[in-house]
Amino acid sequence: MTRATEAATAIGILGTIYLALLFQWLPITLPPTIQEFILPVLPWWVLVTFGAYSLGNIGYHVMTFRDCPEAYDELQVQISQAQNDLRSKGIGL
Repeated sequence: MTRATEAATAIGILGTIYLALLFQWLPITLPPTIQEFILPVLPWWVLVTFGAYSLGNIGYHVMTFRDCPEAYDELQVQISQAQNDLRSKGIGL
């Protein structure tokens, strides 16, 4: 199975269990606090948690982005070559 198939399967199973608990389709008795206050807002909590994790992960990887001195040097050489080529064609820089 591909990773997308595994993710879709997991989301489908968890979604089915969530809906079964929310609409009391299973013969499981949950405490009223969980049934009335926690289950209805659980998808929003998951969404906010995923968003916070994603932003933190992106921020961390931007903060620890590794510089590439070789790429910098190569880019400087290419810029110099482009400037010389434009000067030889009569376009002054």
